[in-house]
Amino acid sequence: MTATTPAATYRERLLPGIGFFGAWLLLIPATALVMTPINKGAAIPVAIGLYVLVALIFVALSPVIAVENGELRAGRATIPLKFVGEVTPLGQDALRNVIGPGADARSYMVVRGWIHRGVQVEITDESDPTPYWVITSRKPLALKEALAASKQSA
Repeated sequence: MTATTPAATYRERLLPGIGFFGAWLLLIPATALVMTPINKGAAIPVAIGLYVLVALIFVALSPVIAVENGELRAGRATIPLKFVGEVTPLGQDALRNVIGPGADARSYMVVRGWIHRGVQVEITDESDPTPYWVITSRKPLALKEALAASKQSA
């Protein structure tokens, strides 16, 4: 008899957009300009290598949002779905308010500036001082639906 792990019902990596990586292309000529007096032949390969390294670092450090195995994972934090209360999708203005003037200092936030939508997840665990999580997401409605579906099946 083999144990099977249920597949994730939702998974998203909060990567920067293509424009971000496009803007970082300016790193290549800047590095080549600095490297040319040192070693003209290595200037372009080093510049391209540095760009690839920086891009890989941004990809590796981008947090993952997942609903799987009866838990919600946002970045490094996880919480069992039984402690997840109301999930509110946030548009651009609502997100700006909940992370700005309307923020509770006790809340947990996984916010990336290049994503302008998200969800606010109420935490119902009485022993947890965190009232809610704020998570940016490119698909807040899909995240809300995945949380609701996973809670019902748990």
